[in-house]
Amino acid sequence: MSTAQAPAPTITNAGMVAKTPRKLFVNIPVADLQRAITFFEALGFAFNPHFTDHTATCMLVGEDAYVMLLTAEKFAGFTRRPTADAKAQTGALYALSADSREAVDAMVHAAIAAGGSHALEPMDHGFMYGWSFYDLDGHHWEVFWMDPAAVPQG
Repeated sequence: MSTAQAPAPTITNAGMVAKTPRKLFVNIPVADLQRAITFFEALGFAFNPHFTDHTATCMLVGEDAYVMLLTAEKFAGFTRRPTADAKAQTGALYALSADSREAVDAMVHAAIAAGGSHALEPMDHGFMYGWSFYDLDGHHWEVFWMDPAAVPQG
């Protein structure tokens, strides 16, 4: 059965706002913490110094969204499984919104200038535009803009 023919999944907890608001912390391993900080600062991100030491830092992404950059050793302490090699495998896609198409392009250009590499070619769906890059450790970042008129309200 193709995706177009497959029935939509059943949702029993539908909504447009989280019933229980939570903070989101995404933890990713990096080979060189200072190099990773320098890379993401070049993209305009700030870091919380209260959650930074020689093994980790907290990158501020949104009001309640954070990316913890952890040394490989620190990251390994949080799991029993082997750490995936992000340069050889994609375990996750990290998607970030931007204020405009131009802001999408600016972030990807900044990532490339700071040592990252292109992931995929830009995708233009009219109401949504996106482009992607790999960071210095091979993590796949998607940057996208969506026309606010295309987002359902309510």
